[in-house]
Amino acid sequence: MFTGLVEEVGRVTALEAKDGAGDARLGLSAGTVTGGTRVGDSILVNGACLTVDEIEGDALVFYTMPETLRRTALGDLEEGSAVNLERAMAAGGRLGGHIVQGHVDGVGEVVDVRPEDDAEIWTFSAPETVLRYAVEKGSVCVDGISLTVVSVERDRFTVSILPHTRANTNLGQLGVGDRVNLEADVVGKYVERLLQPWTSERVTPFERRTEDAV
Repeated sequence: MFTGLVEEVGRVTALEAKDGAGDARLGLSAGTVTGGTRVGDSILVNGACLTVDEIEGDALVFYTMPETLRRTALGDLEEGSAVNLERAMAAGGRLGGHIVQGHVDGVGEVVDVRPEDDAEIWTFSAPETVLRYAVEKGSVCVDGISLTVVSVERDRFTVSILPHTRANTNLGQLGVGDRVNLEADVVGKYVERLLQPWTSERVTPFERRTEDAV
């Protein structure tokens, strides 16, 4: 589990597709998130939970599956691209953002950026898989950043970005037209699931246990 509070901005050192395969090798330079990190640990990379495959000094190497590249904007990265990084939350740590799983629900696009006093209002297009759970003053994860929704429209939503957030994430490197990974608040997904009516075709946990005992 993650919080959406970016620990540092790393840089892509390599993104190499394997010959004849749909996966790729992703190398990143980092500093803070390498501390205490071991092979097999999870790191949030631009909102996608990836498993560390190799550690080479201050560099981390991941192998991205075809499904990951299909479902995210990680394939848009190139050498030198800035990426938001966060280690998994430690038990007993502060949940300063919101619950982030690192399971990207869809890819959006930067539509507009406009100043509002010292802050900025960013508009992102988003698929229905994200917008159905977006509510004003609710949470959304954009490229691994926990943000508060300002408004929701038919095919997009807006957030307000503080100078600190812009300076300490990859947002300073993004512009209109760039694609971003989006994850909706997981709480909304579970609420929706629980409110769906049960049908005769569904098997309850009690029924399943009874069947297993026969």
